[in-house]
Amino acid sequence: MGGRREEILDAALAIADERGLDGVSMRAVAERVGVTPMALYRHVSGKAELLDAMVGHLLSALLPPDAGPDQGPAQRWEEGLAALARGFRAMVLRHPWAAPLLFSRPAVTPDAARAVDAIYTALTEAGVPDREVPRLERLITTFVIGFVASEVSGRFTSGSLDPRGRRGRLPEGDLPGHARIKPWLHLPDDLAIEFEADLDDIMRLIEAAVHPRTDSESGSSTPDSSA
Repeated sequence: MGGRREEILDAALAIADERGLDGVSMRAVAERVGVTPMALYRHVSGKAELLDAMVGHLLSALLPPDAGPDQGPAQRWEEGLAALARGFRAMVLRHPWAAPLLFSRPAVTPDAARAVDAIYTALTEAGVPDREVPRLERLITTFVIGFVASEVSGRFTSGSLDPRGRRGRLPEGDLPGHARIKPWLHLPDDLAIEFEADLDDIMRLIEAAVHPRTDSESGSSTPDSSA
């Protein structure tokens, strides 16, 4: 993407930062670039293509540069996945409007597809069976997007505004599950700690897919056929 199309995309991203995603329209972008809306259609076929290009731009920025002879050894799969997850969270915290966009648009541009392919590659390098790769990719991306979307939307709140300590108190008494875990209901002050703990759990799930437990390891036994 270059020239006028790059200028159009930069304008769309700037408008989203200023006004939110609802403020991005073909007319608004045309005005920012200084052309008529009809002239804009020569470079972008419509708003759907514009939104897809915005997704691709955001995701491509998370990819590491191509490995070269001066960059040392390539990242291990765990490091690569963790870097993508942390980079995604940081990006959405900078651009909160991006969370619903990334939840609602598939990765259809070449840049967006490369980001998904980086996850596929990390999972295959980990030794995940090919048939399990798409499922685990969906698990990873749904967790990451959902976590940070909850952060920027206000679903995760802490301190006196956190509803989790209050919603278990009903007129007829406390809900038993809430009452039992009441000391731990409030969210941590630093959600990055919880994000990292969740990432560790995701890594263990990946390792479990690589090395599934056998019946003997899980403690189950096979009935004795001679009995």
